[in-house]
Amino acid sequence: MSRMLLSCLCVSILSASPAGADGPIRWHSENVQILKGFNYELGPEERTIITVEHAHTSDIGDLFLFTDFTFEPDGDIQAYGEITPRLSLSRLTGRDWRAGVVSDVLLAANYERGEGGVERYLAGAAIDLDIEGFRFVRVHAFLRDDPSRSGTTGQLSIAWNRPFEIGGEAFLAEGFADLAGAEGNGVANQLLVPRLLWDIGAHHGAAGRVYLGLEWQYWHNKFGVDGVTESVPQIQLKWVLH
Repeated sequence: MSRMLLSCLCVSILSASPAGADGPIRWHSENVQILKGFNYELGPEERTIITVEHAHTSDIGDLFLFTDFTFEPDGDIQAYGEITPRLSLSRLTGRDWRAGVVSDVLLAANYERGEGGVERYLAGAAIDLDIEGFRFVRVHAFLRDDPSRSGTTGQLSIAWNRPFEIGGEAFLAEGFADLAGAEGNGVANQLLVPRLLWDIGAHHGAAGRVYLGLEWQYWHNKFGVDGVTESVPQIQLKWVLH
């Protein structure tokens, strides 16, 4: 698929997504995260990241977006963001697309943009899984295009969220994985980001609002650079605004 077709699909879903005038928003949530990590393989070895996330569902699908602000030791601030609109076939067609653990089938797109001309277009399909104990498990199969590299490739993206309790304490296991193929001069790379967070807000009358824990970023062949593997634990404080 050409870059123009990928761009058109992204724009089409964005224009019809919950970000537009598509009816009332059914649910929304926002949060701010502060992360601190050391020993990164590319760029400054130490950095602080502030992430702002937003998600909502509407009458035709859902939308997720985030922006990372990376504060480097020299005072420089780098920004990077992604937006992922999805169209629900169940809501669009009025028929039930459930099958086994599959609760819905969706059309999905993703647009990534960062400093230094970083830009990627992804488009494809997704399934939502209904697995006991999980708030959500989402699996996406994308065709991915990085305009700075020749050709296109595939990417499998998975996101999950599962609350649980141990000894009366509330925890949250969440995260995502992006598994991308080789593209142009870049080799196949795998990004795994699991998080384990403790609900410290539950001890101060704000259950489900403030979390403290650890995020582990494991990136094999980071940015598609052969032989560069990053394994970085990051302390995370997460504040759920809504």
